[in-house]
Amino acid sequence: MSLARELGYDEKDRLLLVNADDFGLCHSVNVGIQQLLLDETVSSATLMLPCGWAREAAIWSARHPQIDVGVHFTFTSEWDAYRWGPVNRKGSTASLVANEGYFPKDCKTFEQQADPEQVKAELIAQIEMALALGMKPSHADNHMGSLYGLATGRHFLPIVLDVCASYGLPFRLPRFLLQENGQVAPPELAEQAKQLAQLADSKGVVILDYLIGLPFQLQAGETFDTLKANMQQLLKGLHSGVTELIIHPSLVTDELLAFHGQPEKRGMELELFRDADIRQTLQEEGIRLIRWRELQKLQRDRSGYSI
Repeated sequence: MSLARELGYDEKDRLLLVNADDFGLCHSVNVGIQQLLLDETVSSATLMLPCGWAREAAIWSARHPQIDVGVHFTFTSEWDAYRWGPVNRKGSTASLVANEGYFPKDCKTFEQQADPEQVKAELIAQIEMALALGMKPSHADNHMGSLYGLATGRHFLPIVLDVCASYGLPFRLPRFLLQENGQVAPPELAEQAKQLAQLADSKGVVILDYLIGLPFQLQAGETFDTLKANMQQLLKGLHSGVTELIIHPSLVTDELLAFHGQPEKRGMELELFRDADIRQTLQEEGIRLIRWRELQKLQRDRSGYSI
């Protein structure tokens, strides 16, 4: 049975999760994402527990339990002026950090040096930190894709799926890979995705059908209008089933400008799903916004998970 059917929808329904990544990164991101969550402009957000403003975001989440906020598993720290490192204080994290004690800036370095047991301990520590702050996480995903092996092929997904299963968290992993033009990926990549999906199924972790998004970086000559047009095109090409779309919204403030390389793009993404034309496209296309909490309920019902 398809995921859509298991969630109680029709097989042909186009179901969309819009997730605001990087909650907790800084105060400007927190305020922007909170606005979108309260307005129900996005489906959910995911929180970077190692970051300096994670506590503010987590406490806000605990005070708004009706809103879906998940854990954004974080193992990289990509900006020069603002860095962060592991939250695990009960064991060694030596293989997870660079010389200064922060996470490495890139996925390749992380993939090459990370010890799987230390990765697992840090995954658990990040979830436990969220729980200690009063959160009830709805799902989990991964900052910069560091756990997927995209840079070297060395991934940590069996560990991630084990941890997600033990905490009753669905995970951002697409069952079907799409190319940038929205078409299904070549057979060799599709087969790899199929094997990972089967692994998730065997561990009882609910995953997505599709994962989409536009480039994170500001493109040459890009304006809000061109971004909006590209997003409308992406939405019109949505496949039947459950798709997650990733955005990175924020207020553009002196704080964001002080460290972030793409502040203008984040400001555009803050306004994107508030825009009347985007809302009209969703309506005209018959796209239904759903919540990660629905996937979590399915997973917990299947496994008999109880808190």
